[in-house]
Amino acid sequence: MEPLSIDGAWCHTPRVHTDPRGAFLETYRAHDLREAVGHAIDLAQVNCSVSRRGVLRGIHFADVPPGQAKYVTCLSGAILDVVVDIRVGSPTFGRWEAVRLDEESRRGLYVAEGLGHGFMALSEQATVSYLCSEPYAPGREHGLNPLDPDLGIEWPAGLDPVLSDKDAAAPTLKEALETGLLPTYEACQAYYRKLATQS
Repeated sequence: MEPLSIDGAWCHTPRVHTDPRGAFLETYRAHDLREAVGHAIDLAQVNCSVSRRGVLRGIHFADVPPGQAKYVTCLSGAILDVVVDIRVGSPTFGRWEAVRLDEESRRGLYVAEGLGHGFMALSEQATVSYLCSEPYAPGREHGLNPLDPDLGIEWPAGLDPVLSDKDAAAPTLKEALETGLLPTYEACQAYYRKLATQS
């Protein structure tokens, strides 16, 4: 588990054991995540999406508390996975970081509650699995426009982004900030401390 530059985001690179039959790896270990993050992830839901090349999903986040932490892996194909710090008052507010997740490295990305998350499919088809700490709750789920120029996310050149109508109509970071839609760093930190005491 390696921390990214944004507090609350971690990248896991597993050991992949190969032989003539194929490969074996541990994509997720609760103990390793607890050691790195300071608490376990309560597994409430597992999502799976299949996307064609150029599909752009996100930037998604949920109200904190309880938010929704995610542990994301790419089961087949390749994606550019992006974490955005949208926690108002955070030292890295507005910063984003990207990690390539693919079927070769088998890396996983942990995204804490209160962070924004999205990805673009790089391969002809990409299958992505998300372990989620909370079930989907439409009233608490939100999004930011992933093409917001103020965010300045460097999506791969040469790919025309394919967005859902909902993601295309999502507010910019500035609009979400002005309307009070974004979580605060203070509330997120308090929630992380609460989770640590419960683990």
